[in-house]
Amino acid sequence: MKPPAFEYHAPDSAEGVVKLLAELGDGAKVLAGGQSLIPVLALRLSVFEHLIDLRRVDELRGIERRDGAVWIGAGTTQATVGRSDLVAAAVPLLYRATPLIGHFQIRNRGTIGGSLAHAESAAEYPAVARALGADLHALSPRGTRVIPAAGFFTGTWTTALEPDELLTGVTFAGWESGGADGGRAGFAIEEFARRPGDFAIAGAVVAVRVTGAAGEERVARCAIGLFGLGPAPLRAEAAEAALTGSAVADLAGSGHAAEIGRTALAELASVPSDLHGSAGYRKRVGAAMVATAWQRALAEAAGGDAGGNGSGR
Repeated sequence: MKPPAFEYHAPDSAEGVVKLLAELGDGAKVLAGGQSLIPVLALRLSVFEHLIDLRRVDELRGIERRDGAVWIGAGTTQATVGRSDLVAAAVPLLYRATPLIGHFQIRNRGTIGGSLAHAESAAEYPAVARALGADLHALSPRGTRVIPAAGFFTGTWTTALEPDELLTGVTFAGWESGGADGGRAGFAIEEFARRPGDFAIAGAVVAVRVTGAAGEERVARCAIGLFGLGPAPLRAEAAEAALTGSAVADLAGSGHAAEIGRTALAELASVPSDLHGSAGYRKRVGAAMVATAWQRALAEAAGGDAGGNGSGR
């Protein structure tokens, strides 16, 4: 199928983009990599009179250190993120999530900003941003603002972006090993999908930081993100609070991990049910993903095996 006719715009600056968004109103849509938008238009699930292509806006691309954090431009392709040594060292969870996104053809065109702004609840990047407490940067005719990931994803395919706002970048900070406390961090992502390249039926991302001498480590900080289990990426905040301060030795073993998985899913009020699985099935799968990701991340933080990529695909 082909999309309905639209007027094409290709400004060469972020300011030009937001000016067009303000002028054209609800009839305009930003086109980044097009890996989500183009199929939607081709199937005529949505119709827009104007498409604003970002491919000429060079300022939206790049990966660099800014004030001790890692800034990634919204127009940076997923493939570029997956090749970045800086991302691999400073934001390992994002790096490890990248190979799980679709197929390499999709990653060559798809962008990190497009994934975050599309806000698919079963996608990897939104879950990572939510779990790591990323900051998302937006530009409008009124100026710039920073939106914490906790308030950015508002529902199914919806975000806190205003109609005339453009997502310009995302910043990740605060989870690297080292520092004054000598803490060590571990990361893991696990997901289950029916076929390679499909969105996950359920998945989990885990970041954990431990401090203390060998054999006496305690969980100083942890984050458990859930995806495919609600209308938006979620945090298992009650489970995180219960784990923080716990002795690592008391959390070892598959039995403890399984209990952590059940605790993380117990607080969910509304889990999707569709042809891919009932709500109960998704919760059981999600709990298993949390348990596996927790074990891998904790082992990495405590000096054991590295977290690596999830095996769901």
